[in-house]
Amino acid sequence: MKKTFIIAILALVVGEVSAQKNKSNHSGYPITPVPFTSVKVTDSFWGQRLKASREVTIPLAFRKSEETGRYENFIKAAHPSVAYKVEGFSFDDTDVYKTIEGASYSLQTYPNKKLEKYIDSVLKIVAAAQEPDGYLYTSRTMNPTHPHAWSGTKRWEKEEDLSHELYNLGHMIEGAVAHYQATGKRNFLDIAIKYADCAERAIGNAPGKLTIVPGHQIAEMALAKLYIVTGQQKYLDLAKFFLDKRGYTTIKQAYSQSHQPVLKQDEAVGHAVRAAYMYSGMADVAALTGDTAYIHAIDKIWDNVVAKKLYITGGIGATHQGEAFGKAYELPNLTAYNETCAAIANVYWNHRLFLLHGDAKYYDVLERTLYNGLISGVSLDGGEFFYPNPLESDGKYKFNQQACTRQSWFGCACCPSNLSRFIPSLPGYVYAVKAQQVFVNLFMGSSSELSVNGKKVQIKQTTAYPWDGAVRMEINPQGKQTIALKIRIPGWVQGKVLPSDLYHFSDQQQLGFKIKLNGRPVESRIENGYFTIERAWTKGDVVEVSFDMQPRVVKANANVKDDLGKIAFERGPIVYCAEWPDNNFSIPSVLLPAQPQIQVLDQPGMLHGIKQLKVQAQSLLVNEKGWLAPQQVSFTLIPYYSWLHRGSGEMAVWLPQEVSAVKMVSKTDGK
Repeated sequence: MKKTFIIAILALVVGEVSAQKNKSNHSGYPITPVPFTSVKVTDSFWGQRLKASREVTIPLAFRKSEETGRYENFIKAAHPSVAYKVEGFSFDDTDVYKTIEGASYSLQTYPNKKLEKYIDSVLKIVAAAQEPDGYLYTSRTMNPTHPHAWSGTKRWEKEEDLSHELYNLGHMIEGAVAHYQATGKRNFLDIAIKYADCAERAIGNAPGKLTIVPGHQIAEMALAKLYIVTGQQKYLDLAKFFLDKRGYTTIKQAYSQSHQPVLKQDEAVGHAVRAAYMYSGMADVAALTGDTAYIHAIDKIWDNVVAKKLYITGGIGATHQGEAFGKAYELPNLTAYNETCAAIANVYWNHRLFLLHGDAKYYDVLERTLYNGLISGVSLDGGEFFYPNPLESDGKYKFNQQACTRQSWFGCACCPSNLSRFIPSLPGYVYAVKAQQVFVNLFMGSSSELSVNGKKVQIKQTTAYPWDGAVRMEINPQGKQTIALKIRIPGWVQGKVLPSDLYHFSDQQQLGFKIKLNGRPVESRIENGYFTIERAWTKGDVVEVSFDMQPRVVKANANVKDDLGKIAFERGPIVYCAEWPDNNFSIPSVLLPAQPQIQVLDQPGMLHGIKQLKVQAQSLLVNEKGWLAPQQVSFTLIPYYSWLHRGSGEMAVWLPQEVSAVKMVSKTDGK
């Protein structure tokens, strides 16, 4: 691979252009998401993130794929040899596929010939590695005599264990569909179809075929997407086969959600990324086949997660052991795992449940995850990443044996490459349409063009959300058009941290909202979390939404032992934490008052612009004589997503409000 291509990517200067249309918007869901290509984000909060992804994250992922031998694996697979030592992970191929996917999303909204040419050069290397019958798995092909230790002696032999052959296929399809929709080229799509056909010939219900399921789920989601693009029923059938047979094959373990048939599962267990990908795949297959049994199963599992296994940041997967869900209410802070990939998977899952049910509660979880536990996984400049996302740090505890800091890359690099594919797709979560209904689900400065009953409708949002609760929407339909505009009223406005009793606001505040149409107040019932304005809209109509946005105090359910005697702070959708650079005392020694008086400070020049919170509190120190020596302190908090940009040290989301929860330190041990 020529270095000049990488240099060209890093030096890209990209301009704003008109978005291309997705070639296929059909999803099978009752509600249709508005494609991200139809939404141009203009605000500073998400605009900065999208720019960092485009200019830093994606080029970095391509460069690291070259530097760490990802491309070399494909080159070796094209020229197999017994001399090759197969190293790395059996799923390293997916980092290439995921980065191409993210770059393809970027191409759809910011076309760039140099980037497109670079991707084509990578795809030539990928195509050369594909075996004649379509099989493409470099961990075996580069040295079939001595393949990767996780691969087994023959194809698919260890698929349910560690080979990740179908996981690789899943990410290949996801990337290939995105690339096809962005460019109209079939060079990647044809590679993916050949591999999918290879798998379909080998696995399935017919005599002579293997009965196996993916060890790491995602092929289910991907095959459903390939069915939509190609219209080939066999891909949807294979996706459903993988789900129907889970729990009936050789390996039965909670780690990979194969301990029971999927329709009998009612609790989230095992590896959190695998689980949420599987639940997303179940939703896809249910939508496309009409199999409501899948929907009932994932609804029960969702209730279990939201009531007992979800962090306040929207993170899932509490334990390092198995990167897995813990037991009910097992939500440790210092050792929280909360893999970044799991947060992304949680967004996928909740988005699909909304498309099935049309209830805003799924977007309440999605928004919480998006603004907190997901974007915490990537630095503000887009160049460093978290694998786990803990809710507490002592500056010493190591995540996965790595220093308590974001890294520019990992040996197991699934999180950076996953972020490179997710962030560019973000605008696709703002709106959705069902017949004449338009759902406004996220609030961000943007200009959009929607198709409602075959007619174009332009919507322009102007807002400083999440820092300000004012949202202005200008509606410009194609002629006079009757539309039911459904505006999501977030749960945090309605006094609900989550659609469960896992957390609750303890400050007794009651927030509200106001909505005006062309300057006049309007009223409506809130149904399923939406305020609906149904009318014949004309060009230039303006809706003004004003959400009360005050700092709130949160307590956890008493069953969450790690949070007993502690509180957390939120403002709007943002969860806050206290971090060492802002506080000249030991953070665990703080004791917050029963009714904190919270001051909001605007800090436009700090951490790309944030709102700080300040609270008067006490720091409980033990003096030289062993006596308790409380000191009055001014306690400062920042958004959780922005922590660890100023060096490693103490941080906490959950903070003591009762003496029993305070970690008292001596003055000599203090900061």
